[in-house]
Amino acid sequence: MTEGLIFDIKRFAINDGPGVRTTVFLKGCPLRCFWCHNPESQSPRSQLARYDTKCIRCGGCAAACPTGAITLDDAGWRIDRAQCTICGACADVCPAEAVVIIGRAAPLEEVVREVLADKPFYETSKGGATISGGEPLMQPEFVISLIEALKAEGLHVALDTSGHASAEVFDSVAGRADMVLFDIKSLDADRLREATGADRDVILANLRRLHAEHPDIRIILRYPLIPGFNDRPEDVEAILALAKELDVQVDILPYHPLGTGKYEALGLVPPHERLDSDVAQQRAREVLGTLSDAGVTCTIG
Repeated sequence: MTEGLIFDIKRFAINDGPGVRTTVFLKGCPLRCFWCHNPESQSPRSQLARYDTKCIRCGGCAAACPTGAITLDDAGWRIDRAQCTICGACADVCPAEAVVIIGRAAPLEEVVREVLADKPFYETSKGGATISGGEPLMQPEFVISLIEALKAEGLHVALDTSGHASAEVFDSVAGRADMVLFDIKSLDADRLREATGADRDVILANLRRLHAEHPDIRIILRYPLIPGFNDRPEDVEAILALAKELDVQVDILPYHPLGTGKYEALGLVPPHERLDSDVAQQRAREVLGTLSDAGVTCTIG
């Protein structure tokens, strides 16, 4: 597969695996986590986003729109998203970058070339590339091609995944990576399904099979800590038991509200009231202490 739908390539990333890394973000995710801070990653298609604080009310976007989906008058800026074809004409003429198209088809060679631009930094920091999302397993053919191309260049490649995919897809992709950053959102099957739509048993089966069949692949559990959802004592005990079973590191990722404005930009309603990020940070420190005291290597990301 020589083309993937991506929404960002982040250079000099330091929280997506060891060392300095470049993270490639792919669009599309099968889950709908209510705390998601990257709602632009969820749809497997390109989307139009509009940032009101950047808009200079020049009217260029409305004039350029071939379907008349955009209106700018005394009542303000409006878009009929049902009428919008995501053609990008509005974004092309916006001088303030207030209107942008999120998600573009990127050729494999282009992505590899951009990642390789910082190869000297990977070599000195023992870093590499991380493939993230969304959920990269939704574009398995492209991710396989990308992993193989990057490893052919001598790069360390990490896969950031929820593990929510068929065994065939998961094994074909994850088994090629050097490292897997494996998200564990909750080990309570009912709460996980209600909050995200995920099947816990599918996720755990994929995780345990990867651990058993690929002892050379380093696994790090990523634990997004969401106050009131997965920070109960029984949640922490379950994460602790899993980490000790697999003898792996846990990265705690406390909730933050930085993605709240993205929902509005995409014309979406946030699926929750803003949670208390200070509480999340405090609980993360408490959980760090619990896991560390039990002998588990862990960090707060």
